[in-house]
Amino acid sequence: MAIDKDHNRPGMKFESVLQVDIPTGRNGKHKEIVTELLNNIAQLDKGSALKIPLAELPDTKENIRSALNRATRERGLNVATSSDSDYLYVWQT
Repeated sequence: MAIDKDHNRPGMKFESVLQVDIPTGRNGKHKEIVTELLNNIAQLDKGSALKIPLAELPDTKENIRSALNRATRERGLNVATSSDSDYLYVWQT
């Protein structure tokens, strides 16, 4: 990231950068698993659900559910989840 030296004036507490160097997309820590889940959900037959072992999730089921919820709302998808002591279940409603 390039520093915009022309705009770093005396008395400024923070350094400035050129806008073209600012990342614009959000690549959170759950992007990989959420992308994989969304791809799998898109391939499900009607009336089927994904059965995901909790032990294979990179984070807690609560955090994965939250990340998945954010992603599905952005895409206008209706997805439901459920879980038991061993699995997270996900399906399109």
